[in-house]
Amino acid sequence: MAIVEKRADDSERVKYDYNGYMAYIRKGLLSNYPNFAADSHWHDDLEFISVLSGSMDYNVNGEILHLEAGQGIIVNARQIHYGFSISHNECEFYCILLHPMLLCTSQYIEHDFVSPLLSDNSLPYILLDHHTEWQSAILSDIEAMYSCRDKNNAPLYIQNAFYHIWILLTENAVKVRRMKKQDRNLSVLKDMLSFIQKNYAGKVTLQDIAAAGNVSKSTCLVIFKKYLQDTPTNYLIGYRLKRAIKLLKHSEMPITEIALSVGFGGVSYFAETFKKNYGCSPSEYKNK
Repeated sequence: MAIVEKRADDSERVKYDYNGYMAYIRKGLLSNYPNFAADSHWHDDLEFISVLSGSMDYNVNGEILHLEAGQGIIVNARQIHYGFSISHNECEFYCILLHPMLLCTSQYIEHDFVSPLLSDNSLPYILLDHHTEWQSAILSDIEAMYSCRDKNNAPLYIQNAFYHIWILLTENAVKVRRMKKQDRNLSVLKDMLSFIQKNYAGKVTLQDIAAAGNVSKSTCLVIFKKYLQDTPTNYLIGYRLKRAIKLLKHSEMPITEIALSVGFGGVSYFAETFKKNYGCSPSEYKNK
């Protein structure tokens, strides 16, 4: 749920807050995302979410988790995830992304303490609740990282908190491991999402999306339903709309040009679809 750009393998490259130090720290509102939903994405960084008020649902590899105030989640590296609220409930939260290389000060630490957790398929995520002592301590560390983010020596405070979190995880991970093995269809889904995100501006069919994952159309539909609770076509339309919103916010392009540039065949269909999803026309949204 951060500001990102694409890597060569279509994972997302985070725009870090510090030059030379791989940390991204924000306080966010779910209402800042179109339709109260972030894009599904994955990256090399660990993602830390702490809910301050309200609630949100969080999808990790197709599993829906409900987070209330006083709760949070750690998403392991390269897991498909996003936060959302179907009912458009507001949620205020901390979002912190930290690259695991920050922990790897020696080969010994990387080999014995970092890589085992990163590569553990039984740990796609770890839920946090303030009623559990060690999880509450991690939530406090998340808050501390946010509080110190503007200090001149912020990376030192962040590094200290990150190591403390990692100590707690290595001591307690065995208690929260999930027995379900990593589903190979996750890599298939990543291939299909990458195809959509690269080609959304052109003509994209269900057959094209399925072919990107080297699966049949019926299997493609099953995978999208399982992991994203959506159809490939709806995901494609939603992705196009979110790209259109960025252009409405940050460019002076005419609406007709925006519609064509994000893959809609005509401005009428674009306007109709936009209003159906966001309750107003593109021009009304831009004026707001």
